[in-house]
Amino acid sequence: MNKLIERLKNGIIEENPIFVQVIGMCPTLAVTTGAKNGLGMGLATTAVLVGSNLFISLLRKIIPSKIRIPAYIVIIASLVTMVDLSLQAFIPDLHAQLGLFIPLIVVNCLILARAEAYASKNNILSSILDGLGMGLGFAIALTVLGMVRELLGAGTIFGAQIMPSSYKPALVMILAPGAFFTLGILMAILNHIKNKTVKNDMEG
Repeated sequence: MNKLIERLKNGIIEENPIFVQVIGMCPTLAVTTGAKNGLGMGLATTAVLVGSNLFISLLRKIIPSKIRIPAYIVIIASLVTMVDLSLQAFIPDLHAQLGLFIPLIVVNCLILARAEAYASKNNILSSILDGLGMGLGFAIALTVLGMVRELLGAGTIFGAQIMPSSYKPALVMILAPGAFFTLGILMAILNHIKNKTVKNDMEG
């Protein structure tokens, strides 16, 4: 049980795809103009991650080694298509906002990396939890980025007014440079906290 919990913790904290591994930067920088978009993309990616890890782990002994990468891409593309059509049917507003970035989940290096590095070598339950942990880590990071950018760039969070009416939004925060500023500042803060924690543990 501890090992399974460790898989979840690993993706969310220890090997967070955005703040630690710094992968999947295209959707991270492009869609996090608001908290809703960040959360939506994060959960869509999580669904694909869990599904791809499940099927790849299930079929790992059947898929020939020489064609494993094309096979993984077919599985991932099928799941992305299902997610894309589901969002279009049930949450059309979010689907319109995310646009092309939903199909581009297919080429998100995070998903293929977990398929190759973990799901193809481990059992189904561990692979599902690995996908869930990595997906949640990705979703949390995108949501936090979206919240900060939306708050500073529009004065709202999830569309709810937070800043007083006198606040003048920093429009740069919802533009491309704002994504880099926000990501860099959050990574600096998290690295500072991590280094301080390690230092305290060594001194203790």
